[in-house]
Amino acid sequence: MFKIYQHTENNKEYIVLESKNKQAYASICLDEGARVKDLVLNGKSIIKEQSNFDYEDSYASSILFPFVSRLKEGSYSFNYDSYELHKNDKGINALHGLVYNKKFELFEPEEYQHKCSATFNYYEQKPPKGYPFKYFLSITYTLFKDDFQIAITVKNIDSKSFPFTLGWHPYFNCNDFSKAYLHFKSSKKIVFDNNLITEAIEDFIIDKKFSLESKQLDDCFILNEQGVDFITSEYHLKLTSDALENYLQLYTPKNKPIIAIEPMTGISDSFNNKIGLQVLEPNKTYAVNFRIEMIQ
Repeated sequence: MFKIYQHTENNKEYIVLESKNKQAYASICLDEGARVKDLVLNGKSIIKEQSNFDYEDSYASSILFPFVSRLKEGSYSFNYDSYELHKNDKGINALHGLVYNKKFELFEPEEYQHKCSATFNYYEQKPPKGYPFKYFLSITYTLFKDDFQIAITVKNIDSKSFPFTLGWHPYFNCNDFSKAYLHFKSSKKIVFDNNLITEAIEDFIIDKKFSLESKQLDDCFILNEQGVDFITSEYHLKLTSDALENYLQLYTPKNKPIIAIEPMTGISDSFNNKIGLQVLEPNKTYAVNFRIEMIQ
């Protein structure tokens, strides 16, 4: 039987989803945008909080909305109006959206014999001047023994349309990069400037194993297929998204046994370059599903 319970740690509230034997486990922080703090599948630690890597700097497992990655100088135009957001990226750009530090509410936890799920909701009723749109964001996490699913729904509860992209920023454990690799298919790579703002798109063919040995990554690719395989000496994961357009951001922090493998519906500075950008009309809803599957 799977179960769900709540606990407090360092003055923050967490919701825990776990199996009876703890071979599957997920800890969700309500105070930090309903992010996944820890994840265990089939007895393997997949996501784990890192020492000396504070959430304020890492944005580990944050949901990225209403924009992914960076927004150049925090500025953009939409429907002939100009807006400016807080530049939380060293005072240069806006970074990783607006919900990573919001307080979410638990809704409808469900416990079953072979799985459990919990939904986390956030209503934006007092939006900032730089993004003056009201929205409802709902995240449902479903935990199985060897499978973790994330269903994200965005609803426009405003009287006007708004632009958006959406993504997820997990870091996956990797104790030995010399034996780790990714497998995904792409023919296009994003070219960044010195501040990691999109400059261009170049041809870059990947259709075989992408070795992670000795690589320092902060790169983005346009995926030709929805799936990304991550193979380490400890486990093999498949990460998928059902979005119509799929982009993959890879990032390896220095001297950390982790790698960010980020599924996204847009890229850096999408509000300006329009790549992957979508517009949600009043009372309309957008949904995307991410999945992590342990491959035996």
